Amino acid sequence: QVQLVESGGGLVEPGGSLRLSCAGAEFTPDFPTIGWFRQAPGKERNGVACISNNYPITYYTDSVKGRFTISRDNASHTLYLQMNNLKPEDPAVYYCATVKLIHYCSGSYFPERPHFFGSWGQGTQVTVSS
Repeated sequence: QVQLVESGGGLVEPGGSLRLSCAGAEFTPDFPTIGWFRQAPGKERNGVACISNNYPITYYTDSVKGRFTISRDNASHTLYLQMNNLKPEDPAVYYCATVKLIHYCSGSYFPERPHFFGSWGQGTQVTVSS
């Protein structure tokens, strides 16, 4: 299991930007997808954006398309999430995680299907407020 450590969260005004980082973001044979998930208070943990090591595809949930960009630095094994034009519906704790299939980045499979996921980071809080 890899150890994931998120950073970069904070308070930003609506329309502002943040860049989240996830150190230790290595693909493994059993979990060849890495992504960002978020969970707001009282809500399910949902996938935001994921990338696959097996296929040249990325996943974005509809509400962040055109605003968020996922990327990974292969040399440093760091995953990023550039978040632009942040909106009042974006605040949550953001987690990075390794995943068995990029399909599991859509929908809400955690915690009911824990075996779909490998490692989770501790999360970083994103707050959007004026």
